[in-house]
Amino acid sequence: MSTVEDKQVRPIFHAERTRVVRRIVFGLAVLAAAMFGALAGLLFVYSTDLPQVTDLERYRPSSITELYDDKGTVIGSFALQRRVIARYEDYPKVLRDAVISIEDKDFERHWGIDLWRVLGAAYRDISSGSRAQGASTLTMQLSRNLFLNPDRKFGRKVQEVMMAIQIERRFTKEQIFTLYANQIFLGHGVYGFEAGSEYYFSKKAKDLTIEEAALLAGLPKGPSAYSPINNPEKALRRRNLVINNMMEDGRITAAQAMEAKSKPLNLRLLSDPNNVAPYFVEETRRYLEKKFGTDQVHEGGLKVYTTLDGALQRAANRAVLDGLAAYERRHGWKAHLVNVFAAGDDFATYEHADWVHTPEAGGYFHAMVSAVSPTQVELKIGKYTATLRPAEMAWTTHRNPAEILAVGDVAYVRVLQVEPNQHLQVALEQDSGAQAALVAIDNNTGEIRAMVGGRDFDESKFNRATQALRQTGSSFKPYVYSAAVEQGAMPDDTILDAPVSFPSGNGMWSPHNYDNKYEGTISLRHALAESRNIPAIRLAQRVGIKSVIDMVHKFGVTTEIQPYLPVALGSAEVTLLEHTAAYTTFPNDGVRLSPHMLRKVTDYDGHLLEQNVGDVRDVISARSARIMVELLRGVVLHGTGYAATKLNHPVAGKTGTTNDFTDAWFMGFSPSITCGVWVGFDEKRTLGPKETGAQAALPIWMEFMKVALADRKDEQFPELPPDVVEASKKHKVDKPAPLGDGESH
Repeated sequence: MSTVEDKQVRPIFHAERTRVVRRIVFGLAVLAAAMFGALAGLLFVYSTDLPQVTDLERYRPSSITELYDDKGTVIGSFALQRRVIARYEDYPKVLRDAVISIEDKDFERHWGIDLWRVLGAAYRDISSGSRAQGASTLTMQLSRNLFLNPDRKFGRKVQEVMMAIQIERRFTKEQIFTLYANQIFLGHGVYGFEAGSEYYFSKKAKDLTIEEAALLAGLPKGPSAYSPINNPEKALRRRNLVINNMMEDGRITAAQAMEAKSKPLNLRLLSDPNNVAPYFVEETRRYLEKKFGTDQVHEGGLKVYTTLDGALQRAANRAVLDGLAAYERRHGWKAHLVNVFAAGDDFATYEHADWVHTPEAGGYFHAMVSAVSPTQVELKIGKYTATLRPAEMAWTTHRNPAEILAVGDVAYVRVLQVEPNQHLQVALEQDSGAQAALVAIDNNTGEIRAMVGGRDFDESKFNRATQALRQTGSSFKPYVYSAAVEQGAMPDDTILDAPVSFPSGNGMWSPHNYDNKYEGTISLRHALAESRNIPAIRLAQRVGIKSVIDMVHKFGVTTEIQPYLPVALGSAEVTLLEHTAAYTTFPNDGVRLSPHMLRKVTDYDGHLLEQNVGDVRDVISARSARIMVELLRGVVLHGTGYAATKLNHPVAGKTGTTNDFTDAWFMGFSPSITCGVWVGFDEKRTLGPKETGAQAALPIWMEFMKVALADRKDEQFPELPPDVVEASKKHKVDKPAPLGDGESH
């Protein structure tokens, strides 16, 4: 019976089971369809605003605009993001291995996402109730950095995955790694491993060691947290973790790992190239932004080839600072020092602006006094300590340092020696506010070879070489003489040096010579050499003051000048750059080339955007120019610029001093280069008694020209026209007057 019943039940059971299975399959199919529809809808929603991956083919990240000197050395850069674009082959295997070991072990095998890492991360997120767990592959990080915002919401994560899959379908692993390596943020404004290698180690990425590559590879997880500058201990632990991962992955041996982990961080931070010629670089930036726009300059990766000579620029920097130091010492200790306690600053955290620079022998820095005793002063300059001894402050006439310095004072010092363990030997200097500026221009090309716009760019960005309009004093007189020579005057023509008065709006104007003496009838040669004021006034009256002003404008001076006789003594205001450029006309046979800072500019791809050869203009005849060189040679050989004969080189020029010694000038040239120097205060106040152009400016000019002329030993000025030579022979040679500085006063 049971057997018969079993035979009857089995078909019924099988039919029932079949119906259940069909229902389950149908339910699963409905569920799958619903999930697929939901997923499709979800993907549609999150892909609506998804960027096109094809944009990545044309993607060019923001990169650094770099400025080069005439030797191809980087002297400055502009960037919103400090990035150096590199190719895949520029990144060494050790760096690629380090990055892949710590960030994405299966990078070479996965298709944009690592499913097991994603599931594991999701599980840990759910179990911990947070969104702290990562699992992003390099490709996902790239998609987030390039196209998406950094938040950790679910929708953004979906977009990140979708973008990563699209990127993997369209690009090779090498292309993806290169894009990632050029894009990733590494802290301190640095983006990309090439820029990171240069910033942290002052070397190209291809030269990285294992420990250096590991340090860089560990930064993307937390550039601030693992900064080797701000958090060296955490950075070291992170670096060693990367090294361990590389060993576990078989990318380096245990011996290599042990050796690499034993090494200290050994940072060699890249010095700021803008320090060499900050005023020149800033002037270039203003020009570039005006011509090409701010975005192109700071994001476009331009290559800017400038006219600057790095060696001459360093000589200019040193000459200006040493010249100002000599001026300060001549006028004694003034003791007007800022004290951090009195100013309400924190002694422990105080930082001066110039402490970002690395001290070197001969450099000038502000230093904070940390301890004072009768035998020495201890100071702080950033991470450096310094010692100042009484012998190095003897010029102040104070033997006991405690008499003039107190803890918390910010003193101005010159670095004598850099010792081990970041210790310095220094000499006490002074910064009373006196400023100086220098411009040097190549006569034959108009190229600006050096520019100093002030004592300290960190304290004042105002460029006194290009932005300051100052009275020129007697350095204006060569324009007067040029107008006369163009009208036929000769060096040995005579003029009367005797009292004279002229009507003016306020009655009679009676100019006088600097020494209040008069020499009677003298030659033009002697009058200019000794900078006699009365002959210059008489000469200006003879040729016509309007003719003089027209001549000044032909020389390239753009300042509006009123047609009054006092102009002949330098009451007109000009910039040092225009004044210096005008003087290049004399040694250049009457031709003036417009001064310029750039040779050429190219874009990111190397296409030429600008090329500059200088605008050429005839100012005076070659004959007149050679006569003026002869007259200005007399200033050096027999007159107010006599000190320059110590150079033992053919040079010429003119001193200049304004009323009350507010401005001191020396404008001079050799056959190849013209240099102008100005010394004064930003506000118009006196430099002090007898601080003439010969005293304050000429020594700076000479120190610079020693370097500028070092490799130009055989140069000579063009010969005088034969008729001028013959005319000079027919005249009785003037007996040189006693040497002295005959400036306008």
